[in-house]
Amino acid sequence: MDYSEKVAQAIEHFWNTRLAQDKNQGAVSGIRDAGNRSTVTGGAQLDGFIHLLASILEDAGLPEHTIFTKKTMLPGYFRATKDWDLVVVADGELLASIEFKSHIGPSFGNNFNNRVEEA
Repeated sequence: MDYSEKVAQAIEHFWNTRLAQDKNQGAVSGIRDAGNRSTVTGGAQLDGFIHLLASILEDAGLPEHTIFTKKTMLPGYFRATKDWDLVVVADGELLASIEFKSHIGPSFGNNFNNRVEEA
């Protein structure tokens, strides 16, 4: 199956969401995050990729009711619970729990300990 159009839409959603969040942050409160943080703290930038992966999983034969993108909290190891971006549960068995992360350079090392914990 060709996912070119869906990938393009996910990329467009990513950049449009970042730009909108940067523009709108602080519009009500007058308080903005420092640097580029305003473009990422609102979340939702990767929703297009989450939906793309859900679509790919469905096309691969997983029933829609087994793929969760809401209410995805699971028990954790380093913390009591962890909220994931996409969870797949079939026949009472956890098949996948996926966290999407975006990193736009140049500071890939920032919060590195958080990325290690999540991995």
